[in-house]
This record gives sequence, structure tokens and C-alpha cells, in this order.
Amino acid sequence: MGAAPADAVQGTDKAGGSEIAPGVSYRQFDIPASHGMARAHVLDVDLSNPRTGVDLLYPGAVGARSAVSTLADGAGAVGGVNGDFFNISETQHPGVEATGAPVGPAVARGHALKGAVPNGQRFGPAMPPGVTTEAVLGVGFDRRARLDDLRLDGEVRTAETRLPLGGLNQYALPVGSVGAFTSDWGSTSRVRSTCGTDTNRGAPCSTDTHEVAVRDGRVVESADTPGGGPVARGTTVLVGREAGAQQLRKLSVGDPVSVRHRLVAAESRVPFRFALGGYPVLRGGAPLPGLDAVTSAVRTAAGISDDGKRLLLLSLDGSPEFRTGLTIAEVADTLRELGAVDGFSLDGGGSSTLVSSSTLVARIPGADSVTVRNNPSGGVERPVPNGIGVFSRK
Repeated sequence: MGAAPADAVQGTDKAGGSEIAPGVSYRQFDIPASHGMARAHVLDVDLSNPRTGVDLLYPGAVGARSAVSTLADGAGAVGGVNGDFFNISETQHPGVEATGAPVGPAVARGHALKGAVPNGQRFGPAMPPGVTTEAVLGVGFDRRARLDDLRLDGEVRTAETRLPLGGLNQYALPVGSVGAFTSDWGSTSRVRSTCGTDTNRGAPCSTDTHEVAVRDGRVVESADTPGGGPVARGTTVLVGREAGAQQLRKLSVGDPVSVRHRLVAAESRVPFRFALGGYPVLRGGAPLPGLDAVTSAVRTAAGISDDGKRLLLLSLDGSPEFRTGLTIAEVADTLRELGAVDGFSLDGGGSSTLVSSSTLVARIPGADSVTVRNNPSGGVERPVPNGIGVFSRK
């Protein structure tokens, strides 16, 4: 399941820390919280250091999961934390495979991997008022971290019509839409993408579906139900539900079809080199209105300071004496005390969850692999679809 937790890590306070690589330090400290003592583990990343950077950790496919330590070691990262909330179970859809795919948009090395599922299809705690699944934390090609929203802009063009693209490598598509699946998706079944509705994740799967495969600008395959298995590089599989399925049924093998897609930032004029989903908890130094101040849990979060030149990655300890964790409101306060102006919540686990997604790893200088620093709940890492990796060039 990944690297073993660090049994004895030297304690530090909020202002201290030890350097694990140029521009990257690690520290831990305890927080007297509303539900008991919590322990925080923090990676402090100086993005102004030319030898330091961050990027998306993921298993090479959107619909796949792996332990953070495995992802970090595989990518050569010196540290990292888990990322977005994800499609973890399908108890309401018996026989449908849980994809393990994340909720929000994802960008790796400047390449758009996926779009955001509809708000009603997300997994995770309730978001603050006005926040959507399109919310991201990322770093632009200017090496500055920022919060924004990433919206999918895409189109399917046939000889007869143009259809707006409703999804890109997503485990859930909007009702009545057409979504695109590329080789980035992986081999996981695409059936889940036609289950639930825009407002009800547990609603039945659609019975009106169709998919076509497009290669070299032509339809090469057609089927009444979504399939599975790897999507060949250079091929796009279009999955339609309801009205979208009815449009795809009009296509025959050999018909011309073109597909385009991109992720568009709502505010940033600088393209993201890296981005992943979650939800904001702190903006401009102030907590967002409506943050939960009651429910406490083991959590992971990120903070931005110094005009985007500093990124703080925080993960709470899941060992029994600290498992009560923090409320989301307390997470926002903690990030602010650490100097963050903007803050972003990533995946975690409920206070009663034996295995939480919250994981922070760091490599001891001179070591060949990372070590789990925050003692994940249950003593093991939960496989996750993505995370934030910290990198340092020699």
C-alpha cells in the first residue's frame, strides 16, 4: 500500500522546519482544536526558487488509483500530498464499476486530462455556497500558484450538426450530453459516466446511451452501451446519454467527425501548467462564508502566500490520539496563521473513517524514497487518483 509511516519524526513548531531540498522544508506542530488536539504536517514550497516546482501526481490514467508514496517515488518527487475527492464507491449502482476518477478538472505538465463532473455528482463534504466542481488550485507557467475555476470548452462537429461537449474523461456526464474519452482515461469502464443525474448522484443509470469511436476524423466503431478497456492513442470515444445518445445514433462507421476540447480559466490569463480539483476555503485572507465549523475530520489542504510564490501543503495526522482532526473552518484558520492568503481543501476522511485519504510524504535528504510523515488513519495509505508532487532539480 506504499511507504510505512514515520514512527519518530522530530517535532517542530509553526515557525521552524527542516529543509528536505532547496526551497522545500517540512515541519509538524500540534493544534488545540474544538474536538481535541490535532497534529499538522506541512511542506513549505518556495516557488521563486528556480530549482523547485510542483506538478500533478497521478498513476498515468484518470481512472486509476495508487498510494501517494508510490506516485511520488515513481515521479521522482521529494514530497507530496493527496489531491482531489474521487469516485470511491458505487453502492447505489449495483454492478457498476467505481472508476476511482477525481471529481474536478486536472492538468498535468500543461496537458488537460479531464473536466469537472456536475455538482450533484461529486463525492466529498458540502462545498461553501457558490462554489462549483470547476474550482481548482494550480500553478501557471509563470510559476505562481493561484485559485481559479476551469471550465470545459469543447465541441463535436459532424456533417449535419455541432454538439457542445459535455465532458472530458469524467466519471459522470451531464444529462443529455456527449462526453469524450481519450487515452488519458485508461482502461476503466465508461458505464459510470451515464449513471446519476446533474442533481442526484445516486439516481439510476440511463437506459438511453450510445457510444462511437473516432479515429483520423472518422467513426470507426459504434455501440449501444458504453464500453471499457484502453482507448488507443489518437482515438476518441464519444459517449452519449439521452439527447446526446440520440445524436450519436445518427452516425455510421465512416462518417466524418471532429472533436475539440480545452479547459478555460475563469480569471487567470496565464495557462495552468498544473491544476487539480477541490474547493476554496480562504480567499484574500478571509475564510469563505458558510464554512463548516462543526464536523471535524482528518484533512489535507493547501495554502498560497507571497503573491503565489509560496505554496503550503498541509495534512493532518491520522493516528488515534489525533484522529479527531479539524473542522473546515479550523483548517482555513490554520492556513491563515501559516501566512496563507488563499486556501484550498483537498480530500480527507471523516473522523470515524478508519482509512483516510490524507497523506503527506517527504524524502529525507540522501534517501532513495519518500517516507509517509503524517501516520495515515488505520496505518496504511488509501490509494488515490492524484496528488500534488513537489520536485527539486539538482
